[in-house]
Amino acid sequence: MTVEAELGVLAGVEDEVQAEESHYTKPEEVIEFATKTGCDSLAISIGTSHGAYKFKPEQCTRDKKTGKLIPPPLAFDVLKAVEKKLPGFPIVLHGSSSVPQEHVDTINKFGGKLPDAVGIPEEQLRKAAKSAVCKINIDSDSRLAMTAAIRKHFAEHPEHFDPRQYLTPAREAMKELYVHKIVKVLGSNGKL
Repeated sequence: MTVEAELGVLAGVEDEVQAEESHYTKPEEVIEFATKTGCDSLAISIGTSHGAYKFKPEQCTRDKKTGKLIPPPLAFDVLKAVEKKLPGFPIVLHGSSSVPQEHVDTINKFGGKLPDAVGIPEEQLRKAAKSAVCKINIDSDSRLAMTAAIRKHFAEHPEHFDPRQYLTPAREAMKELYVHKIVKVLGSNGKL
């Protein structure tokens, strides 16, 4: 059995646990925490957040051309300081979904209401994946891909009711998302 511990506070909602504010992991606490808990990996807080609404609009800037929100950068200085304190120790990022705008747009086009949903930019995840970060959690991305495919399918095929009919494109959308993330973002292709 392995133990993944979390140090710091991520904002957002996961299961029934909700935190309004995030607090970055304090690098000066990681050695004692990892030693006392005996954890095998450490999830740290560097600005990620659970769910599809990782940032409030006032925390972001808006792209002048598209009107889409641009989130603040992750605290790579905190990650670097943690790596220095725990060299070679497996680091994890929770709440790191990119919230792909094409899926948000599809959801909204077909009756959803996800205004200002924004995630962690993929270029920041690529950067994190090249560090001591060994695991990046992206669950909201797969939920969005699945929901977008199902909403689109029902809008285009209102007569369908068999789960095999609408779950087939939903699974395919999730598969496409995961292939993209594994190969183009997380750099984990062929590393099983």
